[in-house]
Amino acid sequence: MKFKNFAKILLSCLMAGALFTGCGGDSGGDKPVSTSDVSQVKLGMITHLNATENQLGENYNKLVDKAGLKGARYSPKFYDSLRAMQMGIESGEVKEVSLYKCVTDYVVANNDKFELVANDVFNNIKDSFCFAVRKDDAQLKADLDKVVDEMTADGTLVNLVSDYIVKVSKGQAPPKVDIPKIDGTPTIKVGITGDLPPLDLILPDNSPAGFNTAMLAEIAKRLGRNVEVVNIESGARATALASKQIDVIFWAVVPKGDALPADVDKPEAVEFSAPYFEDSVAHVKLKADK
Repeated sequence: MKFKNFAKILLSCLMAGALFTGCGGDSGGDKPVSTSDVSQVKLGMITHLNATENQLGENYNKLVDKAGLKGARYSPKFYDSLRAMQMGIESGEVKEVSLYKCVTDYVVANNDKFELVANDVFNNIKDSFCFAVRKDDAQLKADLDKVVDEMTADGTLVNLVSDYIVKVSKGQAPPKVDIPKIDGTPTIKVGITGDLPPLDLILPDNSPAGFNTAMLAEIAKRLGRNVEVVNIESGARATALASKQIDVIFWAVVPKGDALPADVDKPEAVEFSAPYFEDSVAHVKLKADK
């Protein structure tokens, strides 16, 4: 009789254990997440200089795992312009888009279809913005480094960021700035995307405007060189630099800290200047009622 009772108790325990395991439980450690529980997030991103969609996806998912958030897998999809990214999110091709805080603030302020995504994992990613030049153009890099250092020391950079990024009003395009022209001096061709406002912008009338123009106007003045702005899609920037179609890429990024590898987006034959701006990553999504 005692043996029969013991057998019943043992059988009940085994059945309960099987039921618990089948619901995703275990006797200790992390709770496993089934494939059906994982949210697959298609993430729009501006085409990078060197990093691939797979590389960025792997790095993003490592950050998610490190933060202990097991419920999402991010799969980046590159776009060559902000306009294309916005079309992608509106059509449902991507669920979120990854930009920079100054850009997301501008987008959300100027389009009520979008809202910021609260995500501390990615908000903690911060990038330094630099000029990119060919590795064999050492003198140009040295000249740019010198000017950036001077502008940092005398407060010019802080003022430009304030006037052309921070203080840009809702619904207003960043102001135009004339880049000076000096007869008889060499010209530096600078590639800009023109579609990352207010950081990098070309207005509908093809006029460069905002921070990029103000920054390049100051660079031209201090170097005593002419600056010619060349509008290039994001994905074509590295090729344009390597083929000498341009001399400088206006913005390239270097991740700060250890969230992402420092050289994740640095082509082999390219050097980056001293940083002139930094910003954190931020995501935007379509509002639920739109």
